[in-house]
Amino acid sequence: MAWSRWIGVGIAVGVVCALVPVVSGSITLEHPLGPLSKLQARERRPAFEPSFAGLDPLRMTLRPERVTAPLDKGLTAELTLDATVQRITLAVMKSYRVPQAGVVLMDVASGNLLAYASFVNEGSPADLNVVAEAPAASVFKIVTGAALVEKAGLNPETEQCYHGGRSRILADELRDDAARDKWCGTLGMAMARSINVIFGRLAQKHLTPEDLVQMAGAFGFGSSVPFELKNEATQVEIPADPLEFARASAGFWHSTLSPIQGAVLAQTVANGGVALKPRLVRAIYDGKDKVWEQPAKPCVLRRSVKPETAAQLSKMMSQTVANGSGFKGFHDAQGRSFLPGIEVAGKTGTLTRPKDNREYSWFVGFAPIEKPAVAIAALVVNNPTWRIKGPHLARDVLRAYFAEHGARGVTNPL
Repeated sequence: MAWSRWIGVGIAVGVVCALVPVVSGSITLEHPLGPLSKLQARERRPAFEPSFAGLDPLRMTLRPERVTAPLDKGLTAELTLDATVQRITLAVMKSYRVPQAGVVLMDVASGNLLAYASFVNEGSPADLNVVAEAPAASVFKIVTGAALVEKAGLNPETEQCYHGGRSRILADELRDDAARDKWCGTLGMAMARSINVIFGRLAQKHLTPEDLVQMAGAFGFGSSVPFELKNEATQVEIPADPLEFARASAGFWHSTLSPIQGAVLAQTVANGGVALKPRLVRAIYDGKDKVWEQPAKPCVLRRSVKPETAAQLSKMMSQTVANGSGFKGFHDAQGRSFLPGIEVAGKTGTLTRPKDNREYSWFVGFAPIEKPAVAIAALVVNNPTWRIKGPHLARDVLRAYFAEHGARGVTNPL
């Protein structure tokens, strides 16, 4: 038997923009499609109902300071993307010729997308950012970690001793054994270094399948992302079998993720537990006339977790790049950071599907940790011969963003 949800759980995953309390106060939001512009109001024109029909991110036009894309009926969408960061992101992906890759960079405070790029080396071009085919892998540990903090009362310092493999999980490795449990680690360490057996043991001891399904739903798993582009619903299925439940809690093949959902997941943690609607279109033009403009205020989707829970997750994720599984991707051979002075929180995830010779490599995270500006999700799908993985791609996109914004010591990746 498996506990599964293909839609969100109650109000935690409602998609109607509303008044939702956030860390810095409250955000009062207007209709998600936005009001008439002041010019339209003055001229008493009929209300323009925006439609994003025909929007195709593979048909962007990049100009020095502006990114546009065509819409149906001869209209043009001005996109929220940062033209420089978008251009560099595409160039980085092409330079490494990875089989497939997708990356989404999101402004934490507004939900505006700053980079949105997809690359397919062989075959027809496709927008991989809206496809939820890739396993969530260890990125799902963010969900399990949130449940362990919010539902079970654990914290990053909670210790669990263990024996056996750090990657795979076998049934006997889930049983406490004083004679064999020679290694111990904290929940925070397990998040940073992706120690699966610690997550499996703690989930078995403190959570139920229902707990994990509800927390996954609170983060948006089981549904698509409210967004200008149609996107696939992520999936989550939590088995009741004890061994498979433990494996699911660590991210083994029981959940899927798309890059757009991964970016929202990271933004939610960075924003104190509040998820914002991602926005790709800034305005719509009919010729030279602006007929619609995105409202300035962000659109809140839901509060996924308490602010205190988000803070604990941030603390755990901060070690991933500092000394965990993301260290090599963000530092050179001498241990020097590619983003000096900028602390990055994140979570890596890797799973291999042998029958397809495909390795799925993730990085989701945000920076800087203390005052988050951007959230990112990067997915690289490799074959047995690979050049970069998810953390490397995320690092270079963040380098492009912070170099453009004048961060001292940060260089452009190209």
